[in-house]
Amino acid sequence: MSKQTLIIIKPDGIQRHLAGEIISRFEKKGFKLVAAKFVQISEALSRKLYAEHKGKPFFEGLAKYLSSSPSLLMVWEAEGIIDMTRKMLGDTFGYDAQPGTIRGDFSCSRGYNLVHGSDSAASAEKEIPLFFGADEIVDYELADSCWLYGRND
Repeated sequence: MSKQTLIIIKPDGIQRHLAGEIISRFEKKGFKLVAAKFVQISEALSRKLYAEHKGKPFFEGLAKYLSSSPSLLMVWEAEGIIDMTRKMLGDTFGYDAQPGTIRGDFSCSRGYNLVHGSDSAASAEKEIPLFFGADEIVDYELADSCWLYGRND
């Protein structure tokens, strides 16, 4: 089980002023932010991130969309992080996503989807190094971790 995931607040999330709201949801859940940067992702890097979709009809548009405007790149950490973030993000497009999820609450698009989140531990292990060096990921302990995870040690 991976303890880290890549989360990207995509151009539509930034342009619609939703970064703070999205970050707030992850913080309130108890996730630990271990890396962050605000960047304009190049189309070449966008293509690397979504390489598994190369050849599919939506690939070109996806690569252009992610590189069209700045994004906020983050690495979040928690036990079971990938399963939890996938549930919190909701279905791929806001049009289909359930209320209460990030996409369900803030998106009605069939094309743009506000946020990227690693879909598996293997994906996280490939995606995080595309954007962050090991020296950019901070290892620290949250002061409330015993309350978040129910530990008495």
